[in-house]
Amino acid sequence: MILKLDLSLALSAPELLAAPVHAALLQLTGADRVQAAPIDPELADTAAFCAAYDVGLEQSANCVIVLGKPAGVYAACVILATTRADVNGAVRRLLGTRKASFAPMDDAVGLTGMEYGGITPIGLPADWPVYVDSRVVPVESAVIGSGRRASKIVLPGAVLASIPGVTVVEGLAL
Repeated sequence: MILKLDLSLALSAPELLAAPVHAALLQLTGADRVQAAPIDPELADTAAFCAAYDVGLEQSANCVIVLGKPAGVYAACVILATTRADVNGAVRRLLGTRKASFAPMDDAVGLTGMEYGGITPIGLPADWPVYVDSRVVPVESAVIGSGRRASKIVLPGAVLASIPGVTVVEGLAL
């Protein structure tokens, strides 16, 4: 339970969600288990958010956008805040590219329709692979972005893993 967040059913609070996130939640099986909460946008970054809202790093999941080169393939990786994405190993191999790196901020924001610091795996372009580290799945109340810096989503890791197009990967993060 996350006591310092003012949680409500995400679909009942569309103002807390970026437009593509809300649209995706309308189609998501398990959306009734997805909650949202407003936060101070100045505290959206993981360390500041966890400290201010008393959320453990092991509950906080980060969504990073990566770019496989030279093919120009974008993908999302969801990892716990206690880990870091294995971009040059696992992610590169999953993308089948020679190189992989974090996508430029302008690309990530422009292509997702979400705010930097709030990007979430819910509502990403349908042709992007979404990889979720296996350590995220058992988290009972995982905290992720909402597409906006001024709010967060809380949902079971198992619901996150059930999003269409998601692949759960052992060893995605180090």
